Amino acid sequence: MVKSQHAAPLPAGAASEWPGKVILVTGGAQGVGKGIAQAVLEAGGRVVIGDLDAEAGEACLKEWDARDRAAFFTLDVSKEASVKRFVAGALRRFGRIDGLVNNAGIADPHNVPIESMDWADWKRRIETNLGGVFLCCKHALPSLKAANGAIVNIASTRAHQSEPHSEAYAASKGGMLAFTHALAISAGPVRVNAINPGWIVVDDWKKPSQRKKPRLSAADHAQHPVGRAGVPPDIGALAVFLLSSQAGFITGENFTVDGGISRKMQYL
Repeated sequence: MVKSQHAAPLPAGAASEWPGKVILVTGGAQGVGKGIAQAVLEAGGRVVIGDLDAEAGEACLKEWDARDRAAFFTLDVSKEASVKRFVAGALRRFGRIDGLVNNAGIADPHNVPIESMDWADWKRRIETNLGGVFLCCKHALPSLKAANGAIVNIASTRAHQSEPHSEAYAASKGGMLAFTHALAISAGPVRVNAINPGWIVVDDWKKPSQRKKPRLSAADHAQHPVGRAGVPPDIGALAVFLLSSQAGFITGENFTVDGGISRKMQYL
């Protein structure tokens, strides 16, 4: 049998492959991003988080107490120079990049009606949520190709369903799904997949000065078929799997993680 020069490695033991792996997580200092970064550390890997909020980033390093396996750099994904510094900093610190999680973005989906929306506001959301994914992939790909690495893009269930006045956010997340399958074809054997989170409760995954206990009603939880709203480790668990060789035959896909709520019939 002739071995393909382009084939990704066959699956390794889930635990054995993580020591030494370096994963970049944008927007990794709070919320879903922090949950993903923490899951990487718990798996045994090393993580570099990039975030606009330096207070939150430093708080993560202190909380994790894993400075030999974790690093933080200030990052604005909408600025190419900032992305280049982030990737270069990760390489200086750890010497390699095995995975990239594009999580950073403007989280609030709501805007004014589109008739009243400023062109600058539209561009800001697209340039951050979608343009940031392009810039991070552009600058991380050479290292990812050298490592037979993987990319995970954090999109949203709002790429498939919407509330009023959320066009810019929905467009940015829908574009991310198209970008995901296109890049999967262009960048192989680097694998590229996306996760669409649903309702993820992040109140107690914020920096200490803003952290608070979640206050959800029984009805909030009950509307999910699994019986509860989501938490950042739910996304972290899938991201770690998709970054690992256990998912070595999966690319160009998007995975909805929403407790089943988007599968329910909705009637008024």
